[in-house]
Amino acid sequence: MADIKLLHDLRARLGNVIVGQEALLDRLVIALLAGGHVLLEGPPGLAKTTVVHALATSVDAQYQRVQFTPDLIPGDLTGSDIYDASTGTFRFIPGPLFHEILLADEINRAPPKVQSALLEAMAEHQVTVGGVTRVLPLLFMVLATQNPLEQSGTYRLPEAQLDRFLFQIILDYPDLEQEIEISRRARKAHVEEGLTAVLKPVDILASREQVNDVFIDEKIERYAVEVVTATRNLSKYLPQWGEMIQTGASPRASIALLRSAMARAFLDDRDYVIPEDVIELAGDVLRHRIVLDFSAQAEDINADTIISSLLNTISQP
Repeated sequence: MADIKLLHDLRARLGNVIVGQEALLDRLVIALLAGGHVLLEGPPGLAKTTVVHALATSVDAQYQRVQFTPDLIPGDLTGSDIYDASTGTFRFIPGPLFHEILLADEINRAPPKVQSALLEAMAEHQVTVGGVTRVLPLLFMVLATQNPLEQSGTYRLPEAQLDRFLFQIILDYPDLEQEIEISRRARKAHVEEGLTAVLKPVDILASREQVNDVFIDEKIERYAVEVVTATRNLSKYLPQWGEMIQTGASPRASIALLRSAMARAFLDDRDYVIPEDVIELAGDVLRHRIVLDFSAQAEDINADTIISSLLNTISQP
């Protein structure tokens, strides 16, 4: 049985490395517990790579960073069969996907074929090379980044792949005091160098089993699912914006919202889910699963605006 104190220690260790970004750190630990992937979106210089490396180090996980570029090919991720002249046979050389935590930096710069290879790994927990399917590590987590400021030379992620991310987390610049503290730390020894593992992948897998035992009342379950289905029937809840959504969130979003709410409750030392768990995580679970039309952009309406309005409209249990 996993020790909840180790998870709290993990959260504290991440806080020692990253100044501010409290919501990001909470979501990373929740995603780790829920067994989900995370899409980080924000401008450069916000320590996205640093926090992912700190997370991998703190859980003693095999970690690999891949810089996605237009010339990347699927084999660069999955690995490939290499001819061994000494034996006269082909042997498989595993690629970065066979690590437990993968940082896919600027994921939208990779061409569709590479994105498809990553989709199989995220969705099926396996990769297929040369007609042979190989299973990935039990603890397999993709943390991908996107830069919203630069769209030239990028390939938009398809909805099917976006749907495989548990969270999309929007990062913003730190405030004045936080940036002063960041500058002070940068002038001293690198905090990350002193990190040691506080728990192991087997501890995370054990914690996931305990998350399964967290209780969800039927009323809260219904509430969470109604929030998700409302994105597919917006006219019923927000008629003024009813025609602005092209595609709402899929049933996979309901599973993701409930699973992450259970993980948040577990991290808070509760064996039951409360409505605040659903409300707190709804934006990060749903924003990348909603496709808006041009009229929404013209009126400066985004997914967060719609999600927030739905949470205010639908009665809480």
